[in-house]
Amino acid sequence: MCGICGELRLDGRPASPVALSKMMDCLAPRGPDGAGAVIHGSAAFGHRRLKIIDLSEKARQPMEDAELGLTIAFNGCIYNYPELRAELEGRGYRFFSTGDTEVILKAWHAWGEECVSRFHGMFAFVLRERETGRVVMARDRFGIKPLYLAETPERIRFASSLPALLAAGEVDTSIDRHALHHYMTFHAVVPPPRTILNGVKKLPPATIRIIEADGSQRDRIYWDPPFARDPDTAPLSPDEWCDRTMEALRLAVKRRMVADVPVGVLLSGGVDSSLIVGLLAEAGQKGLMTFSVGFEEANGEKGDEFVYSDLIAKEFGTDHHKIFVPSAGLMDALPGTFAAMSEPMVSYDNVGFYLLSKEVSKHIKVVQSGQGADEIFGGYHWYPPLMNSNDVVGDYAKVFFDRSHETLTRQLSPEWIADRDASRELVAAHLTRAGADTPVDAALRLDSTVMLVDDPVKRVDNMTMAWGLEARVPFLDHELVELAARIPPEEKLKQGGKGVLKEVARQVVPHEVIDRKKGYFPVPQLKYVDGPYLDMVRDALSSQSARERGLFRQEYLDTLYAAPADHITPLRGSELWQVGLLELWLQTHGV
Repeated sequence: MCGICGELRLDGRPASPVALSKMMDCLAPRGPDGAGAVIHGSAAFGHRRLKIIDLSEKARQPMEDAELGLTIAFNGCIYNYPELRAELEGRGYRFFSTGDTEVILKAWHAWGEECVSRFHGMFAFVLRERETGRVVMARDRFGIKPLYLAETPERIRFASSLPALLAAGEVDTSIDRHALHHYMTFHAVVPPPRTILNGVKKLPPATIRIIEADGSQRDRIYWDPPFARDPDTAPLSPDEWCDRTMEALRLAVKRRMVADVPVGVLLSGGVDSSLIVGLLAEAGQKGLMTFSVGFEEANGEKGDEFVYSDLIAKEFGTDHHKIFVPSAGLMDALPGTFAAMSEPMVSYDNVGFYLLSKEVSKHIKVVQSGQGADEIFGGYHWYPPLMNSNDVVGDYAKVFFDRSHETLTRQLSPEWIADRDASRELVAAHLTRAGADTPVDAALRLDSTVMLVDDPVKRVDNMTMAWGLEARVPFLDHELVELAARIPPEEKLKQGGKGVLKEVARQVVPHEVIDRKKGYFPVPQLKYVDGPYLDMVRDALSSQSARERGLFRQEYLDTLYAAPADHITPLRGSELWQVGLLELWLQTHGV
């Protein structure tokens, strides 16, 4: 919905209006409808606004409640804010606006740290108490809304994007070796608190952080659902699981229609986005706008799924928009795509979402999107082999990791090799901790609470917000996820994966969309990295800044240049694109 930023001085000095202004300028695409700043001595809050709920100036941010002595900068949407407002009014609170931002202020005053557990939505906010100087930071359960931090002993800066912190200056831009290991191994996923840069961290999802006036901090994780069987639901039949899933999904989609502007759908033509369209049509939504994107073929690989998105658009009578991107248009869009990335993200569909969002933003400000269904309902190919795994860490790494630690030591320059297998250690800690009944449950928990946050979810936020477009993800409704986590894995893995969800979809969408080979967001030109794309990557990796950084062994790069299509990771990614994208991102952001 917006972009937030600020500076909190811990040394008693006044906050910098110059740093605040630079961050706000960088965040302008996230909030093209307005800007605001509040500075009170050592604390500065900035906000760029995208008007979606309460379009009046009464809802402008940063918002101050003089009566309660609270100031907030908030990014996101609290879908159940009307119900919370009614409850708070019943407790005697008076409201001066009609949106969700003020509800957070009152909720903090009424319920303290417990308020975040009451919120249905996506959010990142920073709130300050006037009387105590205490600062509260919070992020939603899936990290749908980002919050980056640059801390020194003297001050804390925060922003909705990493580049905004770079714009303010005084950031340690050296490469974090362990983050580099994750990027190269864990399919470009760099979990919090790390980022690729030593000087920038991120608040983990489902976390509320309290910073006292003296600078002391404490974190509390407020949501950690068990991926285990519940005795109360153990007797449920497959049909009953489908009924409960349908009920929860209908509610999740309905919640995400809360807005004072129209809401559309990003329609890939897959089961997930098609089901969203079908449920909205079922609920009586008329004139629904849907949007799809496709690319040129490469190496005989088709670059669009228009046949399926067309089918759904026709079935439900949507106002459908197709965007076809020729190769030249793809190349032209890459610099903007790199600039929109808060962190280097290797997935090819970044540029697809970037171009799709550009077109969608010409029509509407809010869309629903199908991200998360595979991680929540078991749609990926690496889950079935884990059903009888006796080594969940090794078996997961075998199918998900881009390379082993041993292989990586032959590809990175010696000074950049982490002193241990940091990625395997991180994954092992998640896969073996209590709260997951089976290896599949453990993998689903890892993917939905770690991988999803810093790959698909981050990608969608970055690319949509680059064009002032808000994306809402009903499959990440936390009540739906809690339900899915209790469903036995064997039910989820039926029908080649997402069995429960596919049975739900059969009640709504045509079977042709369901009973087909799983599709991805195809951008084949980038997968095979030839022609101008090869030239671009080679130029970046051969530049003076890349040579001075010296991340990769030259012999490894030469091998990739000679035959890019021969070096594809287990998850069908190009190794050359992976290493080239990292360097392109660093150069784009002046690192």
